[in-house]
Parts: sequence; C-alpha cells; structure tokens
Amino acid sequence: MTKQGIGTKCVQAGYTPGNGEPRQIPIIQSTTFKYDTSEHMGRLFDLEESGYFYTRLQNPTNDMVAAKIAALEGGTAAMLTSSGQAANFYAVFNIATCGDHVVASSTIYGGTYNLFHVTMRKMGVDFTFVSPDCTPEELDAAFRPNTKAVFGETIANPALTVLDIEKFARAAHEHGVPLIVDNTFATPVNCRPFEWGADIVTHSTTKYMDGHGAGVGGAIVDSGNFDWLAHADKFPGLTTPDDSYHGVTYAEKFGLGGAFITKCTAQLMRDFGSIQSPQNAFILNLGLESLHVRMPRHCENALAVAKFLKGHPKVSFVIYPGLEGDKYHEIARKYMPSGTCGVVSFGFKGGRAAAETFMKHLKLGAIETHVADARTCCLHPASATHRQMNDAELIAAGITPDLVRMSCGLEDASDLISDISQALEKV
Repeated sequence: MTKQGIGTKCVQAGYTPGNGEPRQIPIIQSTTFKYDTSEHMGRLFDLEESGYFYTRLQNPTNDMVAAKIAALEGGTAAMLTSSGQAANFYAVFNIATCGDHVVASSTIYGGTYNLFHVTMRKMGVDFTFVSPDCTPEELDAAFRPNTKAVFGETIANPALTVLDIEKFARAAHEHGVPLIVDNTFATPVNCRPFEWGADIVTHSTTKYMDGHGAGVGGAIVDSGNFDWLAHADKFPGLTTPDDSYHGVTYAEKFGLGGAFITKCTAQLMRDFGSIQSPQNAFILNLGLESLHVRMPRHCENALAVAKFLKGHPKVSFVIYPGLEGDKYHEIARKYMPSGTCGVVSFGFKGGRAAAETFMKHLKLGAIETHVADARTCCLHPASATHRQMNDAELIAAGITPDLVRMSCGLEDASDLISDISQALEKV
C-alpha cells in the first residue's frame, strides 16, 4: 500500500510491531536509558546518533505517537509537548527570539493571545495582531524587517473564524518566513494545513485528539517544506553552528525535513523540559485511534444544535462555520469540505445575565474550562479563558460579553437539543 486513508493512519501509523512484540504502543515509563559505553552516550549528546538518554528530551512512546500525528498531517517530523500552550510557545520561540517580531491573527485562543501579548513580549518578542479578514495589503503592512513567523488558527477558539490559509501562507512566504497554524479544532481529519501552504502545525492534543478529557498534551509538526537555508540570515539558530552541540548546523545536518523539530528538541525541550509524560502519550494514542470516527459525529451534533439555535427567539446570533449562511461557511467548505468542528458559539438577547442563567440550567452540558470532549461542555469566555482581555481586545478576538461557547460531544443530538431547550426556557 503506497497511500493510506486517514482512518488507517489513525489506527496504524507511527508504530509497527515486530514478531512477538506488543501489539499496542508500549509505555516506556522510564526517566533514563542504559548504555554500555560512555562513548556511545557521547555520540547521542553530540547528535551523531539517534537514541534516548533522558525522558526530559525524548521518550520512545512519545516519538511513536508523534510519528502518527506527523503521518496524519502529512509532515516529515513531529514532537509531543506537555500542553498545547507549550507547543505554541516552542513553535514560535524556536525561530523568534529577543528582538524579533511575529504577525498573528487577532482571533486566536485567549491563552495563546496572553502568551504572545504578555509573556513573550517580556522575553523581547514583539507581536502584531491582524484581523483574519484583513486584506492582502493590510496583511503585508504588518510585516517588519525582523518578522520571523506568521501565526493563526485553522478555526479560532472561540470566535470560530476560519483562517484563509492560502492568503496568510502567501504573505508569509513573500516575506521569507513560515506560516504556523494551530489545527486543534479542525484536526487533520477535517483539514491538513500543509496542503494549503502552511509550514508548521501545532495542536493541543488535549482536545479532539485525546477526546476524553484524560490527558493534557500538545504537538508540533513540521511540513519539511520551508527552506531555512534560502533565508539563512533570518534564521541563524537553524543555519549557523550551535556551540552547545559542537558546532552542528541543524539545517545542513538534518535537512528541511528534520531541522526544525531536531533544534526544538535539542535546545528548547532540553532547557525547558515541557515533555509530555509517556502515560499521557499512550492515552493520546488511544484517542487518535478513533479520531476519524468521532469527528464526523461531533460535526453532525454541532450542526444540529446550530440549526436549532439559529431560529430561537432568545438567541441573538449563532456562529458555526458549518452552518449555511455563516460568515465563514464558504471558506470553510474550501478548506474543510468534510466538516469543521463540534464547537458552536452563540449569544443572547438578554446579554451576559441571560448567558449565565442559561449555562447554570444545563443538565447534560457541563460548565468546564475545556472543549472538544466526548461529553458536551460549555464556557462563558469573557469570564474565563479570555478574562484577561479588555473590552476592545475582546471585540478584536470576536468575543462579546453574552457569547457562550458550547462544545457538542458524542451524545444523541436530540438529547442535546432537549437539554438546550429546557435551559433556554429559564432565560
């Protein structure tokens, strides 16, 4: 078989057991690994050989699961991190450091916005936030000579704006920098950003990939397409010798397909240690095995809920890119013809108070700081994930005080609608 379908990759990719070996990916729950000679270990520390010496950097279980995610996205290399936040931080900080600049979509998840706007700014990395609906001219104007990357989300959380990947990729490449796309909400089942020009993909694997609220984690995948050496002056960390590894130049030694992830592992994971535990990686793989089966059901339920809410007299607006008539419906059909995600955002004519009343009367939908789970959950972003933003920043992120984000799980759609209906009666 030369080309496998997405479902086969969800089940089979990343690990092929040999004769008499475990059928399921094994959990290598060990911090350290034994070697017969110090010379052998020295070659590992010099990146002359591949292997494992300390789980703070790499672990075999993690690498097997990362290989599956790379196969799903169509990438050349991948790594797991302790969370989606760590994945986004590593992906950006791997190429943008003190004195550098990044262009980012303004509608990204509130935690990521805070990471960029507050924490990374303290580290000397500046960010310009642009509307995902900006014109090519407005996008071009956001770049500076020290811009090192462009960042966006396939489907923004919770604004549900859909990124025009080709437009952002074109602008990034015209300025000699990569496009980094967080593909958490769509997952590679519904969208593969590399096919539209993205260079690096990140995930909060805590969400649909895990799918059961069992393990926090993140992932970074490299497309292997961005030519770091062609823009060597912009990316010295990849194109000049690394003294901490006896002068290795990542882009030369590991090529386009391996340089980014190798540097990210050898430097950032070494120094920050935001590794995903092997136990969590094992749990993640169990979720990945059913991802292709679960995503259509999430989308089916979300569309049914969106259609119900759209005609309700107490609901002021409904945002769901899979819903016909939605602002992003056509662009979603382009990038995600098989479905978008299971998250619906909507507002109330009664404002914030009505939203809070509605949420506390739900019986199936639990109020949680979570999303993309087998069980339906909901959140009031202005009071939770985006509470660090002021009103102007909330509006730029596509969030109003009355907005509720509902993540539709795998329950029967009729039961979800019945629960929503009785909660609406209390508003």
